[in-house]
Amino acid sequence: MLAQADINHLVKQSVAYGYIASQPFTFYVDAYPLLQNQWLITEKEEFIAFGDHSPTIRIIQQKLNNLNYFDETIDGEFGLFTEYALKRFQIDHDIDSNGALNTETLESIMKAERRYYLNQLTAIDHPLQYGEKSEEIKGLQKALSYFGYYSDQLDSIYGPITEAALLQAQRAFGLPETPHVTTEFINNIEDETEIQVLETPSDQQEEEQESSAQSIEKDQTNTQIESIIQTAKSQMGSRYEWGGTSPSGFDCSGFIQFTFDQHGVSLPRTVSDMWHRTIKVDQPSIGDLVFFETYKKGPSHAGIYLGNNQFIHASESQGVSITELTNEYWQSRYLGSRRVSLH
Repeated sequence: MLAQADINHLVKQSVAYGYIASQPFTFYVDAYPLLQNQWLITEKEEFIAFGDHSPTIRIIQQKLNNLNYFDETIDGEFGLFTEYALKRFQIDHDIDSNGALNTETLESIMKAERRYYLNQLTAIDHPLQYGEKSEEIKGLQKALSYFGYYSDQLDSIYGPITEAALLQAQRAFGLPETPHVTTEFINNIEDETEIQVLETPSDQQEEEQESSAQSIEKDQTNTQIESIIQTAKSQMGSRYEWGGTSPSGFDCSGFIQFTFDQHGVSLPRTVSDMWHRTIKVDQPSIGDLVFFETYKKGPSHAGIYLGNNQFIHASESQGVSITELTNEYWQSRYLGSRRVSLH
């Protein structure tokens, strides 16, 4: 994750700096692809593997969604759907179609997205009038949002907010301010990669620090989940023991309770209580608990999700082991997944 100084450097070079500084990290990850590109360029040498879960992957999923390659839930998990979308993109752009998130693929995605938004600008070839509503206006709003000038609703209406964003962009590029998109304006955007703006006003420093703190907290959470998974895997081969809560012998809930306890996270003792004291999620992410109905009605067995349709659990027959969630026995008994609060 970027250090505070790095975050300040990137944000101060963003055209959206004044607005972003007052927003949560997750907002500007979603709303400002240009800033995303700057951030990803800094992060791109980091190895990202199948099964990982991070804000970086969430950004990639959103970009692939914009380019019509990814139409699943944007959840930040590098799973089968994300890999498939990357392969499709790589094939279309003459890149080795291995589904890996490498530097060549990342740079190609950013270039393709930039071309996509420039095309939204070139779709308008006439002066704009107040109250005009069209898909072209919506495209203009999206493009201005991409370059960091527009932060309101995409309502497809050319009104004072959209005009102000357009004029601000023209002003920043040193162009004549006019209520329509000029060829010169488009050419300048094609030539520029970032725009320098004034320092943020001092009364926004507190919001900037809060935004940075939230991003750091996300990174710490991901690190904690990785550590929990490592602890779980370190108990591979431990034998099963009914009522067991230690490496000398675990039952399913004892194994989960022990694993999370090693990282300061307290969980109740029984599977049923774990079910009721965790947060329901539609699809499991790495570190979530997966629950099953086995010898009695309701949740009676649980494990820790590892990604890639695998979970680790204390099995009566094999002890602590990794099992496929798609296994016929477990799939037929699967009740759902729930998330542990780590704070």
